[in-house]
Amino acid sequence: MTPLQGGTPAVTGQVPAGEPWAPRYSEPPAVAASLGRPAWRRFASRPLGVAAVVWLLAVAVGAVFASSLAPYNALTQNLSVFLQGPSLRHVLGTDPLGRDVLSQLLYGARPTLLGVATAVVVWLILGVALGVTAGYVGGLADTVITRTADLLMSLPVLIVLLVIFAVFPQSLAATMATLGAVCSGGLIRVIRSVTLVVRQELYIKAARVSGLSHLRIIVRHVLPRITSTVIIQAALFASVALVVETGLAFLGFGVTLPSPSWGGLVLEASQTLSESAWLLVPSGGIVAVTILALVLFGNAVRDVTTERWSGSQGAGRVGSPRDLAVGGAVRQLAPPASRSSEAALSVEGLSVELVSGNGPKPVVSEVSFSIRRGETLAVLGESGCGKTMMALAVLGLLPPAGHRTAGRVFLETQDLTSLAPRELANVRGRRIGYVAQDPMTSLDPTFTVGAQIAEAVRHHRHCGRPEARRITIDLLESVRLPDAAGVAGRYPFQLSGGMAQRCVIALALAGDPDVLIADEPTTALDVTTQAEILALLESLQDRRHLALLIITHNWGVVATSADRAIVMYAGEVVEEASVSKLLDRPAHPYTRSLLASNPALAVSGQRLPVIAGSVPAPGSWPRACRFAPRCLEAGAECRDKPVPITSPQPGHAVRCVHANGLDLLRREEQS
Repeated sequence: MTPLQGGTPAVTGQVPAGEPWAPRYSEPPAVAASLGRPAWRRFASRPLGVAAVVWLLAVAVGAVFASSLAPYNALTQNLSVFLQGPSLRHVLGTDPLGRDVLSQLLYGARPTLLGVATAVVVWLILGVALGVTAGYVGGLADTVITRTADLLMSLPVLIVLLVIFAVFPQSLAATMATLGAVCSGGLIRVIRSVTLVVRQELYIKAARVSGLSHLRIIVRHVLPRITSTVIIQAALFASVALVVETGLAFLGFGVTLPSPSWGGLVLEASQTLSESAWLLVPSGGIVAVTILALVLFGNAVRDVTTERWSGSQGAGRVGSPRDLAVGGAVRQLAPPASRSSEAALSVEGLSVELVSGNGPKPVVSEVSFSIRRGETLAVLGESGCGKTMMALAVLGLLPPAGHRTAGRVFLETQDLTSLAPRELANVRGRRIGYVAQDPMTSLDPTFTVGAQIAEAVRHHRHCGRPEARRITIDLLESVRLPDAAGVAGRYPFQLSGGMAQRCVIALALAGDPDVLIADEPTTALDVTTQAEILALLESLQDRRHLALLIITHNWGVVATSADRAIVMYAGEVVEEASVSKLLDRPAHPYTRSLLASNPALAVSGQRLPVIAGSVPAPGSWPRACRFAPRCLEAGAECRDKPVPITSPQPGHAVRCVHANGLDLLRREEQS
């Protein structure tokens, strides 16, 4: 095993001799400032979005101030200049009656935009109000509103609009309002889905507990969170409404001739196409460009929103895979050292940061370990200690706001941190499998289990559909699923939790990997199913000679399944040893506290010990020993300076300076 390294080296202009990785950033990366900017500034950094807004504003201003901006009256005819092309007198030419096309476009924008606005307003009022009500209130209201939305979505829109025209002849407002009402079913479903997610947030529950009324919670907490979704959907629907309004005017419905409208201009252009093709350019062009502007505006809002909630812009980029910014400078990583073929997976000095509007926050600090084929390594620690983030960094699957700031990951002798994204994608699934915490979120509910596994098999093994089907059945049988063929034809929601977990494990094995990372593989399963899943993983490891990394907080999983274990606290490794040593002679106070608070060790009638306090949040870690604020044995020496991790005994590493930690091991070694 690669020896665990000590404390963080000083950040200087040179790399200390023998250092195989770069330290963490001494200054926040530039992306932190980007994410801290106001939304309008992030929007302004997108040229297409800005261009779309400029065009839409220009169209709106032209419609409002048409009487002042138009060079001619839209109805003034001059048969001596009919169907002329662009000229100094008529910038966009003239129509069959000699009317100025630019003036007609400006005046024609009024009824067109008014009709679109009418449809969008009705669509928003019904869609947002009913969608939020269905998602927030639930129960009978949700059922009634959802069924109403389904009914609206099933109506033939064009036929309904023609009926409205028959009842309200030449009433554009009634027609466009009907369009908004009929099409609101789709928005109701979208807003309901988003509201269902927001309703489960802890701050919504806290607002309820604090006594806020439901209306106030919706206005103050729910609507702001879904505003971006509403804007994006409104931009897309406005483009649809524009097409419908223009099409109706083209068919002669709505605006009464000779009043100008964009659809009427397109109609005249189509009738005179053989005499003058130019007229179709300004009349059809303004409609096409406006639709494009609405779509680009919606896309820009979506991108800005994604940055706001996930910190996506550039957060995962650290420049070249071998270059890391340190202290405002860029320094080169040392070339990869030769790796021992005994280790299937080696992690050296891995550090990860998450970037938010408040700057970068470290979540993993210089984690090092290795796993041999056929070996099981468990990673222990409370929630928030960085276990899952460490595993995602190994896979190169950090969230958009996360990035690796130091360290290397080796798959046998291959340096994964030096691979391009496409090359790393070929490693995932094919050489490293991953089993996520919640199996239901790992399976797409719209496809059968067999289809999803077969897709991964075809991707990784480059085989045809019949062969992929056969391998899929074999994989489902290998995870001990009865009636594998029947399970392959089921959807995820038709499976129990244990069956879904087995299917996820089969999916992770689709590429026949050498390393399998299982993140809380027994979470939310009953005791019997947990034992079955653990036995399954052990059996698969024996048959395939896998290197298995299990992330857990369950000592029972560690004791029954792991050969070695590392204990993480506040993003760093505090102890590593064989499972027998950790269980018999834990050296770090945190490890001993975890063992003492294990519910399986509780004695009837006695109070179960608990660890006071909680894991400090990233960005607020103590400078010295991170466990010191919660440690009953901490002294002044624990709060003085960062504590390195050392190996007082072969195969046992610990990050502690306390007498009951390292000194105890030293005394045992001497005796």
